[in-house]
Amino acid sequence: MDTSLPTELLVLGWSVVLLLVYIFAHSQSATRDNGLGYNASARDEQKPVSKLTGRLERAKWNFLETYPAFVALALGLVISGQASQWGEIGAILWFVARIIYLPLYAFGIPYVRSLVWAVSLIGILIMLGSFLG
Repeated sequence: MDTSLPTELLVLGWSVVLLLVYIFAHSQSATRDNGLGYNASARDEQKPVSKLTGRLERAKWNFLETYPAFVALALGLVISGQASQWGEIGAILWFVARIIYLPLYAFGIPYVRSLVWAVSLIGILIMLGSFLG
């Protein structure tokens, strides 16, 4: 009996780790800016944050904008029995681009960051094409 996971599900599992990296990077930077007490509070009063914290927050939200589509497509491809080499390529492309995207955004690197975001979107479109095709 073959118990290996389809690549799409393996990448999905690792994407949860990546999601936590995005969340913790932002959270740690915010804590560094305003202290543990403020970060643990309801934060009803907004305090200023560093450029880095602002960038990490925007990167996190950017990740969350495409993450549901990635999850849906990864699961859809496997559940429907349409997992294929194209689905694998799309999933890996999305994942690697999202890894590269975080430090690019954190360091404020323009253009290349946008290009990497476009590569991640291409990964999702490849998965979508594999799912619908």
